[in-house]
Amino acid sequence: MGQPIFIAEASSNHARDLARALAFVDAAADAGCDAVKFQLFKIDRMFAPEILSQSAKHRARREWELPLAHLAPLAERCAARRIQFSCTPFYVEAVQELRPFVAFYKIASYELLVTPLLEACARTGKPIVLSTGMATMEEIKVAVSTLRRAGAADVTLLHCVSAYPTPASQANLSAIAAIREATGCATGWSDHTRRPAVIERAVHRWGASAVEFHLDLDGKGAEYASGHCWLPQEIAPVIARIRESLMADGAGFKGPQPSELADRDWRADPSDGMRPLLPVRARWKPEAA
Repeated sequence: MGQPIFIAEASSNHARDLARALAFVDAAADAGCDAVKFQLFKIDRMFAPEILSQSAKHRARREWELPLAHLAPLAERCAARRIQFSCTPFYVEAVQELRPFVAFYKIASYELLVTPLLEACARTGKPIVLSTGMATMEEIKVAVSTLRRAGAADVTLLHCVSAYPTPASQANLSAIAAIREATGCATGWSDHTRRPAVIERAVHRWGASAVEFHLDLDGKGAEYASGHCWLPQEIAPVIARIRESLMADGAGFKGPQPSELADRDWRADPSDGMRPLLPVRARWKPEAA
């Protein structure tokens, strides 16, 4: 299998601070990620008035909103660090607000049922990554059909368990293969377990082609206390280990590798079982001291 794409989710841990948001780009790039993702939402467009009128906790999430003015500098920093910039639109107009900046759209599990949002993302022609937390297989297939009918040609589905954090025993990683078989889409894993073994199993056993994880810089982000966010020094060795182990798989044929070519002539000669081969013995001279 090829190398999976690693996507660092900054969530709302940026605290509306541009310098901190830019630091997420740097941290993701330094950790070996291929993309960093933010979220574009407005609390008044996300939660119904009946909820906001009664819940100070939900109203307080206005402090988590990403300012539109941050999109351009974030995209510029991503380009400078050679990492893809992505963002999740949570309302239909956000799709066009993001269009000049994002390499791909990420649609959240909670919005999987919102047909106009899926269609708006698909009509841009940009790649789409869709999380599938809480969804049934039938709901996933309907969402994929909606995206394809609206013009999406590049769709990646992320198996996801929308619990923050997710117990490793409930990761249900075999669903990665089930979703892939049912939809024909590239399929990966959106991690909320914060367990290296789970991410490595998703890649090595179930062939996850993309891995998304929540990132915090320092344990001070708004979502870190929930227990599902990785720190840079935790996730970087996991990514490096996966990349190194996949490189070790090779190209799928048996033949001499470059590092062993010099020793081929020093194999035992079939005529007498002694090393090296006869032609080497005939011309061999010890190296000068």
